[in-house]
Amino acid sequence: MGTFMDVHHNMKGITEGRLREAHQADLAHEKAEGVHFERAWADPEAGVVYCLSSGPSADAVQRVHEKAGHRADEIHEVPIEV
Repeated sequence: MGTFMDVHHNMKGITEGRLREAHQADLAHEKAEGVHFERAWADPEAGVVYCLSSGPSADAVQRVHEKAGHRADEIHEVPIEV
């Protein structure tokens, strides 16, 4: 099981409510792929959203995001944590 940080660009003006809805959509689809989305952060001014998840692969994380309607622009495995 890996840890992943993914990035979504072009989300300028995202609100807390819209971020919460997107996160809930991920949670609704995560189980089928063996992924768990831990947390999401957003910078509305820059239009960037970050999501932290655990799962079997970056591909599985992407499949969940695609099912939820917001494909990630970047997914990075994070093999070291302190």
